[in-house]
Amino acid sequence: MMDIGIKRELYSKFEFGDMVARYLLQKNGQMILQLVPKKMEGQIAELKFSHGDSLIQAKLLGDAYPGGYAGGVTMRNSQTVEKLTFLEQKQIREENRIEIHTFFEDGGHHRYIHKLGYTNGDYAVDSVTEFVNESDRPATLELLSSFSMGEITPFEKGDATDHLLVHRFRSKWSHEGRPLTETIEELQLEPTWSTWQPNSLRYGQIGSMPVKSFFPFGAVEDCKAQVVWAAQLETEGSWQMEIYRRDSGINISGGQADREFGHWMKNIAPGEGFSSTKAILTVCTLEEGKDNCLDYACQRLTHYAQKYVNQAPKSEQHLPVMFNEYCTTWGLPSEENITGILEAIRGHGLEYFVVDCGWFVEEGKHWANGMGDYIPSDKLFPKGLGAVSQKIRQEGLVPGIWFEIDNVGVDAHLYQEEELLLHRDGYVLTTQNRRFLDMRNPKTIEYLTNKVIGQLKEYGFSYMKMDYNDTYGIGCDGAESLGEGLRQDREASVAFVKKVKEELPDIILENCASGGHKLEPLMMSLCSMASFSDAHECENIPVVAANLQRLILPRQSQIWAVIRKEDSLKRITYTLTNTFLGRMCFSGDVTELTAETWKQIDDGIAFYRLIAPIIKEGYSYFYSTKGNSDRVLTGYQAVIRERTKEGTLDTKECKEAMAVIHVFDKQEQFRIRLPQDCPRQIAGIYRGTQIEIEMDGDELVVTPTQDMEAVAVYFRE
Repeated sequence: MMDIGIKRELYSKFEFGDMVARYLLQKNGQMILQLVPKKMEGQIAELKFSHGDSLIQAKLLGDAYPGGYAGGVTMRNSQTVEKLTFLEQKQIREENRIEIHTFFEDGGHHRYIHKLGYTNGDYAVDSVTEFVNESDRPATLELLSSFSMGEITPFEKGDATDHLLVHRFRSKWSHEGRPLTETIEELQLEPTWSTWQPNSLRYGQIGSMPVKSFFPFGAVEDCKAQVVWAAQLETEGSWQMEIYRRDSGINISGGQADREFGHWMKNIAPGEGFSSTKAILTVCTLEEGKDNCLDYACQRLTHYAQKYVNQAPKSEQHLPVMFNEYCTTWGLPSEENITGILEAIRGHGLEYFVVDCGWFVEEGKHWANGMGDYIPSDKLFPKGLGAVSQKIRQEGLVPGIWFEIDNVGVDAHLYQEEELLLHRDGYVLTTQNRRFLDMRNPKTIEYLTNKVIGQLKEYGFSYMKMDYNDTYGIGCDGAESLGEGLRQDREASVAFVKKVKEELPDIILENCASGGHKLEPLMMSLCSMASFSDAHECENIPVVAANLQRLILPRQSQIWAVIRKEDSLKRITYTLTNTFLGRMCFSGDVTELTAETWKQIDDGIAFYRLIAPIIKEGYSYFYSTKGNSDRVLTGYQAVIRERTKEGTLDTKECKEAMAVIHVFDKQEQFRIRLPQDCPRQIAGIYRGTQIEIEMDGDELVVTPTQDMEAVAVYFRE
């Protein structure tokens, strides 16, 4: 099997900030999208894909599947892709945005349009693929990727052996965001001797919790050239990423989970079209002052969301402290206990108060089995929810309330309303104690408009926590495939969230799904913040919170600070210091705390206010000697975050910064070298033990005194 190669040439290129998008036209009519750092374009060593590839990855039913034992491994580069021919390329310019539209057809009157967009000030581009059926017969998609980046790595000739890493982030309940790094060789993604057989690392998440096993993220790093290619997907349903290789070049693609991986097929009628979900892409090399190329790439991707949260309600722009009563009442809020909580927290500087789950619970039943009917409990709230909302406002706080919009508990009357519920194989789709509303059904939306939007308006709540506590797996009836049913249902769910925002334009939305199972860019773009995890009182909270700084903006990461009456000052400090890695969400035994405890809490809140501008707009550096376990913690962890120039990731001329340090087990003195742009003047310290902090030149010297202790440091010029 001799490799005769496919010739290609540079057709066009476009500069997007510090990135260059290069479109490589192949002799066979296909085209590759190559992203490279602008300052490294002159260092490209070779073009690699001797077998050809395509920035469009699609598969139509009836076309041949890829060969080389690809079945069950990948659907990329099928006959559909082989038939593609480049037509034209257009530039679409707006005031602060440019899109490059690249058109293809497959000889069967099917048009494919790839759209690569860049908004001024971003550090990433966005990518979607559109399919249009211009034939007179229906067409069925089995695969349509959102993006495909090729020619990795162009900075090394040949296979770049021992130079390439694949980065992913795993996720599970209360353990979100664990980084996973493997070499190309460990993944068996080296080419075979004949370069005939394709190999692919295809991974993702199946179901209605998009961040349950992996985050919709993927990256490849060229360690020698110090370049990272990274991508995120906007998705509320099943998705996939692929790291694909056949010869010396590597490709990253991703989008809607395909037929093999996600049980997805989509029928497109004549004259109709379909657009993929959006992908967010970046490429970078180490900039001056940055110490880790992957961390830089991750924060370039998360920065994409700044333009959305900058449009959030005015109160969100200074990152206020909030109180959520869940870890106080554990699902049994009432007018009586909320009144006591409000008295206890008065004067401590909180600005939001969230009434969490259970406000609807029937006597003798558990809140987790009753959601769906959403009839306020007369016993818990004899004067009604409106009276409680008003009482919260009278204390100067914004009132919030919890809903689990899409799911129905086994004890709810709605559980028996089968017309409004999802089905699979003709049966009501049921898990252990939940069923799921069919968000595509207009009657469902009418019901939720009354129950959710109606009650938010009636009772005067300006904050809504949106929870989601189960997943229904591969999909549901009502479409041409189970996966398409799921996609349509999740699309309709997002549309309802948008409806809430349209009818209540000043609403503050919290994205929650058993903690962090919806921490993906689409829902994060619609919400002010998200519950970072359900690790309410765990010692590993700072580990999860630090990991999540690579995946969502810290200003959107709501972190629990649950205080118990028996907590020592050391524990209180540890708990509050966790929240300096994101947004402070206070809860716990607030009606039973001593004056000494409140003093330590007030000091923590004051320190949080001091550093809030750094949390809002900053760049983070990560240091850790933590062992392999995320539960039995050893070593230490530190995050240093510098305040950046407004709207950028630029830390030059940084005037203030912070360090958040957690010591997991008592150890000898250690040193942390500060980033080059970090101010060296210590201007504030928050601690609850005798842990010692001092500067020695460019190094922060930490002398621990106990295990499980924490300290936060504020630096300024």
